[in-house]
Amino acid sequence: MRLTRFTDIGLRVLIYLARAGERRVPVTVAEVAAQFELPVNHLVKVVGHLARAGWVSAIRGRNGGLRLAADSATLSIGTVLRALEGDSELVDCEGSGCRLSGDCQLRAALKTGMDAFYGAMDKVTLAHITHGNTGEKIVLMHRMFLDQGKDIAA
Repeated sequence: MRLTRFTDIGLRVLIYLARAGERRVPVTVAEVAAQFELPVNHLVKVVGHLARAGWVSAIRGRNGGLRLAADSATLSIGTVLRALEGDSELVDCEGSGCRLSGDCQLRAALKTGMDAFYGAMDKVTLAHITHGNTGEKIVLMHRMFLDQGKDIAA
């Protein structure tokens, strides 16, 4: 299984916002785009999806920006992955017209694997993956970005 770029970006946004809670100013789309070298147009679509899911608060305008709206201690990565990737089958046996349909064990094996994957991801929360070295790296990224803004304003 391979995650889509959309999901990859969604996870990065959530991780980044999870450690921005102490900041007075919200995180901007431009900031996230710069930090992860992402195209702004694609990022806006991802942020819109995260906002509709209720995980991100997005405020437009000059003083607007992004904040994490979900509780990182309870938001499971499995929940995020299902919302961004969907939990449909890995192989479309019905739509492909496969001659093995009905007698093939591959479909059941892949479903078992997907269930195990999502089961494991359900046990991991956003808080789990934003602690330790990952969290410290993100805090450093926040500081560097904010300090860079001070240098430009001076």
